Amino acid sequence: MTARRVNVRGIIFKDGRLLVTKFRQSDDSESKYWGTFGGGLDVGESFSVGLHREMIEETGVAPEIGKLLFMQQFNDGEKEHLELFFHIKNTNDYADIKLEETSHGIRELVRQEFVEPKANFILPAFLSKIDIQAHIDGTEPVFIHNELV
Repeated sequence: MTARRVNVRGIIFKDGRLLVTKFRQSDDSESKYWGTFGGGLDVGESFSVGLHREMIEETGVAPEIGKLLFMQQFNDGEKEHLELFFHIKNTNDYADIKLEETSHGIRELVRQEFVEPKANFILPAFLSKIDIQAHIDGTEPVFIHNELV
């Protein structure tokens, strides 16, 4: 039986730009791709409590968690992943993140930036292809990306 990891991630979107981060690699270099803030749930932890904890650990900012926007399921060869992406409503609070002042940021992340999704290599790749604002506005349903099928 394959193990499953449940991840929760925050979507911080402002003026057509998505707040993303470059991850610290084992050799201290930065990842080649951008990714969203968040991480794995602890056993017995709810989605909202886990996302709140992860956002504070990585950004130092308490999130105002909105609705579920996207779901993704994939297998990385070692385990199955289920990722849930929630809208973070207080985008202005994330304008000046100082990773060195967070509990996990500087250990796990190199830098963060608001970027244009369609012009950057972001994982998961669907974030560069869909209309994020339409999902936030509610004109599109929850987007489900399943690589297990």
